[in-house]
Amino acid sequence: MGSKSSTLQDVARVAGVSTATVSRTLSNPDVVSESTRIRVAQAVKETDYRINRAARSLRTQRAHSVLVLLPNLANPFFSSILEGISRHLSPKGYSMLIASTNQVQASGERLIDYFEDARADGMIILDGSLDSHLVEILENAPQSNRIIFACEWIDNTSFPVVRCENKQGTRIAVNHLYDLGHRKIAHVTGPDGNVLSHRRKSAFIEETSALNLDLKPEWVIDGDFSLAAGCQAAQRWIALTDRPTAVFCASDQLALGFMAELSRHNFTVPDDVSVMGFDDLDLAEQYIPPLTSIKQDRLMIGEAAAKMLMERIAAPHAKHSNDGAVIPVSLIARASTAQLRSAA
Repeated sequence: MGSKSSTLQDVARVAGVSTATVSRTLSNPDVVSESTRIRVAQAVKETDYRINRAARSLRTQRAHSVLVLLPNLANPFFSSILEGISRHLSPKGYSMLIASTNQVQASGERLIDYFEDARADGMIILDGSLDSHLVEILENAPQSNRIIFACEWIDNTSFPVVRCENKQGTRIAVNHLYDLGHRKIAHVTGPDGNVLSHRRKSAFIEETSALNLDLKPEWVIDGDFSLAAGCQAAQRWIALTDRPTAVFCASDQLALGFMAELSRHNFTVPDDVSVMGFDDLDLAEQYIPPLTSIKQDRLMIGEAAAKMLMERIAAPHAKHSNDGAVIPVSLIARASTAQLRSAA
């Protein structure tokens, strides 16, 4: 038909179903059969039907959008999480608003305004560094049951969290290097005060102790998840008189910066030092050498967080568990780690 004035009735006629069925399919596709969803989707495409979102929002008192708050819009780590969130929201007719913590704080805007101005029906927060005053406001908000933390979180709060097995991933990393014969292993940490940094650093210390490995204070090098911090950590490794033969970095970006700086100083990975990261970014496989990493399924994190949030939006007064979800991790071994050479 291709008419811009196509109506719900046009969709129903082409799909061979009632207008009520079309309405249910568009607003809550999970309640109809797959065959009905397919027929309605085909009819929507054929008629070029466009949902009047403004009218629907007035009718349902919902914005049909979700705010996703990031600590850093430029960080490629978050792209797969956003993709996972979008994959779950889109079929349900929901859109995704994206903002950075810095953007919100600089503008003086209150996060709670997204609810009160009817711009968002829920929030997924990927930043565990929110200040205590803001957290208190969110916890006391009437819409607090529609706020989910993902990847990062804040301890001692009531919000559910979707996260990966950070401690288990770190233990796997240390044991991978240990099994390759390394007994002097360094750690480049994430930013001070970050919950992921703390989990991975504490697990690293615990695991090296469990394996009876020496751990000199200078082998724990401060970082902040960035490429630049990785470069600085490499300079500190180069300056050591007793250099560890392996380095576990708290993020892939740290590890990639670390290897780049070593290359500039004519050190070779993994011949001179084995290096591994945490996250398994897309670039990790394409880097030279390809980076060994702990893979956290960021797509799954995004999908799980969106699913949990949508359940709360659909039934805001129901009792929901605050247990959250823990996504397993796995070792992706590549060429940046290798068996310790006897000469080392």
